[in-house]
Amino acid sequence: MRWEKATYTEAILPEHKENPLIEALPPKLPIKDIMEKFSNYPELDSEIRGEPDPLIREEYLSRIGELRQPLNIYFDCFRAIERAIKTGYSSKNPFSPTTMQFLHYPVDETPEIAPKTGFFVPKGDGLTLVGDSGLGKTCMLEQVLNYFPHVIEHDTYKNKKVPCRYQVVWLKVDCPTKSSVRELCEEILVCLDNAMHQASPTIPAATIPKLLVQIEQRIKSSFLGILVIDEMQNLEFTRTGGENNLLKFLHKLVNKLGVPLFFCANPPFDDSLAQNLRNARRAESGGYFNMLPLERNEDGWTDFVEELWELQWTNIATPLSDELNSELHSLSLGNLDIACRIYEESQRLIIGTDDERITVSVLRDAYAIACGLSSKTKEVQARREVVTRPRRNKSPQPEKKSKSNVLDKPKIISDFNRPQHEEFRERLREIHLADDLPERIDDPDKIRRADKENNLIKYLQDENILCDDPLLQIT
Repeated sequence: MRWEKATYTEAILPEHKENPLIEALPPKLPIKDIMEKFSNYPELDSEIRGEPDPLIREEYLSRIGELRQPLNIYFDCFRAIERAIKTGYSSKNPFSPTTMQFLHYPVDETPEIAPKTGFFVPKGDGLTLVGDSGLGKTCMLEQVLNYFPHVIEHDTYKNKKVPCRYQVVWLKVDCPTKSSVRELCEEILVCLDNAMHQASPTIPAATIPKLLVQIEQRIKSSFLGILVIDEMQNLEFTRTGGENNLLKFLHKLVNKLGVPLFFCANPPFDDSLAQNLRNARRAESGGYFNMLPLERNEDGWTDFVEELWELQWTNIATPLSDELNSELHSLSLGNLDIACRIYEESQRLIIGTDDERITVSVLRDAYAIACGLSSKTKEVQARREVVTRPRRNKSPQPEKKSKSNVLDKPKIISDFNRPQHEEFRERLREIHLADDLPERIDDPDKIRRADKENNLIKYLQDENILCDDPLLQIT
């Protein structure tokens, strides 16, 4: 949370000039500079690969989760938020008599006499970001929002005392699970108290009408630039016959207070909004963004995987092949969070073993461990025809003596890339992971009966168990 003293840069638009709320915002920068600020590439410390203690190398794997490779949607979302904040502030110049009247009168009790600059006209936009869980929506939002100071402290502007002392540029809260107006208002009050470093918390009003007035006054006095509400899929539209009270309250913030709103949600929030034209229009007036999983041949995926693959602390560097790239994409379905978890777990599986190469089978077994729950969700199953997950043997295993500097780790299940017979890998893995193995065996006593046969070889040949001339059968 950044609290900064105001430094002013002349605004670009004439209608924004002489407005300290806008000119105190960070100056407009080109896309290259913006994207660099959103990037974070953890240090590799490649010499650690030669560290003989595998526990030390394992510790470095936590850096994988710190990787930030911004996508094009980052910049688009940033520009939309930047525009929305400036648009909202454009009608709230603290030196304007209009703004002073707006601050001192409730929005529903406009006085009969207008100031010389006219009555307040709100200018607030609605923005919406929708995407599946794990795609990085919240992470992207936090990076974009943190580009702006959380609170800007004003003193004088061009030798004039600024009427507003503090300016809260953005506020981010979560949508209450029960779509409660009171819960959201109380959360907003808490966040405003924290932003303003208020020593004693604000006591919420006892009734909803008084609480709404209280929230209105606090939002006005703090000069809130944009309100971001995450987890909007919690909203229940059916509670009030089609449109939730909470949504009505939020729309009032836009329509009467001129506070831009940014909705962030998982599907099917977009479908719920699309059922009502008024809701859809309000939610997309400032921009609508649909964050989708990355395609295999998309530039964003290529850039991400190349940066991700550099973060490798195994004692031997495995180069990124097209096969490994495709497998990681197939397992993660283009979900960056899942891809990072698979890659991190794959290294954790093999660091300290005799063979620390990353293979396709290692990635698959890492997926089974790292995504054991998410792989069962309807969303994932709908996009994947078959999701396999190895069963773990819970029986105690005998202890083995470790070699020097080699951890006692389980062998990579069905890693057929390492020895040989790649052509049998899929069938053997299918049998190994099958839950219906007894049903697949039509005659479980076939091998046992072989012990009673006089001509064992002929019996095995007749039962198609022994193939002593594979070339003949293949041809």
